[in-house]
Amino acid sequence: MIEVTEATAPAGALTRLADEGVSLWLDDLSRSRIASGNLAELLRTRNIVGVTTNPSIFQAAIGSGEGYEEQLADLAVRGVSVDEAVRMMTAADVRAAADVLRPVHDATGGEDGRVSLEVDPRLAHDTAATIAEAKQLFWLVDRPNVMIKIPATEAGLPAITEVLGAGISVNVTLIFSLARYREVMDAYLAGLERARAAGHDLASIHSVASFFVSRVDSEIDKRLSLLGTDEALAAKGKAALANARLAYEAYEELFGGSRFTALAGAGAHRQRPLWASTGVKDPAYRDTLYVEELVAPGTVNTMPEATLDAAADHGDVKGDTVTGGYDRARADLAAVERLGISYDEVVEQLEREGVAKFAAAWQDLLDAVTKSLDSKGVDGE
Repeated sequence: MIEVTEATAPAGALTRLADEGVSLWLDDLSRSRIASGNLAELLRTRNIVGVTTNPSIFQAAIGSGEGYEEQLADLAVRGVSVDEAVRMMTAADVRAAADVLRPVHDATGGEDGRVSLEVDPRLAHDTAATIAEAKQLFWLVDRPNVMIKIPATEAGLPAITEVLGAGISVNVTLIFSLARYREVMDAYLAGLERARAAGHDLASIHSVASFFVSRVDSEIDKRLSLLGTDEALAAKGKAALANARLAYEAYEELFGGSRFTALAGAGAHRQRPLWASTGVKDPAYRDTLYVEELVAPGTVNTMPEATLDAAADHGDVKGDTVTGGYDRARADLAAVERLGISYDEVVEQLEREGVAKFAAAWQDLLDAVTKSLDSKGVDGE
């Protein structure tokens, strides 16, 4: 963890991002980060206004054991199941982080100051279970600035609508394809319509749509490298940005339409695009690529700390790098298709792999917690 001192001023590039309408969220959380004051420090020194978590993040944090021993001992004495133990620990961390971010939430009318907590990834293909888990997590955290993360699987779409309809703010995660993104926005509007019919205050409901970036380049670049032609190699590193820019175009179209306008009159907010997976995985690329090239008003960029520090240190923010680039983005994706790489096949694969990776990380976390509970003389099953 990079040490940040109180004297550190907000970095110029990070301030410029905020000025351009980009909200900076940290893609990481741990109990030690909260207890040490590091999270609060990042709010002061790095313009952080939100936090996202996922199963891999909690697997790393809780798996380390740091800061969790006392709660684990209490849970072991109570004889809780391993699933309940993990739910209690993750909810406690999100609750504490939400308290740190509450002033931001209040100052921005709930737009920022958010902390996301994901439903059990093993439920990604079970609509009813996802809905029940989302409602349970919202109740358990018991903070107005929590966002419940629901994956954008086919089963997740009706769950998104139902949970929003209950007045719960949602972070829709694992979006890779433009077609699925449009379905997510439709599910959001349907949820708002249901919430309005149920008498909920639409102004209190917020949502982001987490569109994954770097994984698209990782998969498509791998296939381009296998082709090895000059044309294929020249196409590397372009697909992810093109995909995200076209997502923003779709966002502008839908939220500029009459269906949302009617809801906006009742206090509804736009569902902001959130750029996720923004850490560069190919060392050949500039480490701030997915920050500098995805600057657009009304967006969120959630960054791992290494990417945040890189942006603060040498980020070059030159204004909006998204709007107006849609024709170029379409051409970049078309170039990949001409080379025989199927966009639809890639994004479908990435969704399957994304769900599987989070489920595997969750299972690793369950296994680690089971061992901890067992070591204290209590069966964690």
